[in-house]
Amino acid sequence: MSTVIRLIARPMFLILFITLVNFNPIFAQKVKWNKVKVLVYTRNGKGYVHDNIAKSVEAIQAIGKQNGFVVDSTSDASKFTDDNLKQYDVLFFSNTNNDVFDTDAQRVALMRYMQAGGNFVGLHSASGTERKWKWFKNMLGGTFFWHEPGQSFSVKILDPKNPSLAHLPQTWKREKDEFYFVKEMAVNLTVLAVNDHTTIQKPAGKALDTFGTVFPSVWWHEYDGGRAFYSSLGHQKEDYDTVELRKHLLGAIEFAIGPQKPRNYSKAYATSPQDEVRVK
Repeated sequence: MSTVIRLIARPMFLILFITLVNFNPIFAQKVKWNKVKVLVYTRNGKGYVHDNIAKSVEAIQAIGKQNGFVVDSTSDASKFTDDNLKQYDVLFFSNTNNDVFDTDAQRVALMRYMQAGGNFVGLHSASGTERKWKWFKNMLGGTFFWHEPGQSFSVKILDPKNPSLAHLPQTWKREKDEFYFVKEMAVNLTVLAVNDHTTIQKPAGKALDTFGTVFPSVWWHEYDGGRAFYSSLGHQKEDYDTVELRKHLLGAIEFAIGPQKPRNYSKAYATSPQDEVRVK
């Protein structure tokens, strides 16, 4: 069971609501891991930089070695070109934050990658990335608003068949993490897990009540020709040594890839970061 956020128009107002649907995507084939290449991007702009970045890269590289796929990592925005990105099955933004590109050409390269059928995974503070860029915020699914101080809380799994969550109990107890709230959320997200705010013991008073006492923490959607997956979890650097978080990351990569296929740049059309998404 997963959750879809939809926006329904009425003559005088808009209603945002959540519907539960049976959503069990069936891929045409199993992922051929020996054919997979992942680029982990870790650039941070001016502002807070997480101390978990090195451990997250280490974890993803270990997952790649264990499963037989290639993992490259960089914080160099000049790597964002058509010629370089087209080789990668997934771009994994691990704890990126604030402005992470130097030029609009680099932003356009990301857009063209997705339009060519590329796949994206954002982790934790990736939701704080490129906060002024509409296309990126819509692609990730929203932009960071605020988080509760680090503490224990529970995550409710809505889709236990998703490969990023299949190894977890229905209630995933986080011993210490950050309960994220995201604003400007996209309205076509399939929500896979939600954080339960009733399990927060020391609330700091800025929680959003958009969804009552829960807030989405793991989701995915199709966007501008590609697939985008996001998880707000993973603040503590020690967690990247745990099996449960590493399986969460592996499943995120697997699900983002979906039906395995090469990028098709004949479908890429972006020339400016402000270009509107074309409706297929």
